[in-house]
Amino acid sequence: MKNIILSALVLVLSVAPSLSQDKPLRIIMIGGHPDDCELQGGGTAILYQKMGHAVKFLAVTNGDAGHQEMDRPAIASRRLAEAKEAAKRLGVECEVLSNHDGGLVPSLEVRLDIIRKIREWNADIVFSPRPSDYHPDHRYTGILVQDAAYLVGVPNVAPDTPPLKKNPVFFYFQDPFQRPNPFRPDVAIDISSVFDQKVEALDAHQSQFYEWLPWIGGYLDKVPTDSAERKKWLAVNRGRKITPEVRKSLEKWYGGKATGVSHAEAFEICEYGTQPSEDDLKRLFPMLEKKTK
Repeated sequence: MKNIILSALVLVLSVAPSLSQDKPLRIIMIGGHPDDCELQGGGTAILYQKMGHAVKFLAVTNGDAGHQEMDRPAIASRRLAEAKEAAKRLGVECEVLSNHDGGLVPSLEVRLDIIRKIREWNADIVFSPRPSDYHPDHRYTGILVQDAAYLVGVPNVAPDTPPLKKNPVFFYFQDPFQRPNPFRPDVAIDISSVFDQKVEALDAHQSQFYEWLPWIGGYLDKVPTDSAERKKWLAVNRGRKITPEVRKSLEKWYGGKATGVSHAEAFEICEYGTQPSEDDLKRLFPMLEKKTK
């Protein structure tokens, strides 16, 4: 049994992604709902896109539970339109699967869908939630991506889609949850220069940030009615505070420049998939190499 496990690990580590600096990276960010990738990785996605790399957002559910007044078909349709508009504002591709919001389970069927989507994108890098998030759709998205991490290279799994010839590097989005383990910011990205563009993308999800989330959170009366004031309010309320741990990671990657970082996104390396070296991380996040030169 030990030899079998070691052989599997050797296989995972031997199919490292192509990290050529001359070849554009292919990044897929996978979230539970149509606004999750924008919120958790939108700034980093913009930086990738501006450097000529290909980014795709994949929502595993259609978000059809996320409104206090609209029925499921109506909100699903609206959220798809919002996701497309947000992707346009970011310069990325997007896709929304038809699984129901609040009803996601880590089934074989959905796992195979995730495997196919990662393969179809020929991903070098995959981002997803940790499986300890508060929302079951987030948790199960994390589990589904973890379950896909090794199988994306196995030909007899989802044989209708060609397997990857290399195993991607998998990362978790940042979250505040402490059990069973707190988030570890292995990489922190300065998104200060593109934060306003990220807010513009979040603004496209009006049903969520100006209606549903304020209603369920009990602060609907705090949402401004003016469009410009809404964006200012959104920037304050959806700008993640830089924690001491993330600040330390910024200092590692940006040195003295870290003091000037006002907005950041951080990511944890998943122990499944290819395990990157520090040099690999600089190639996987080329905006770091550019900043630290």
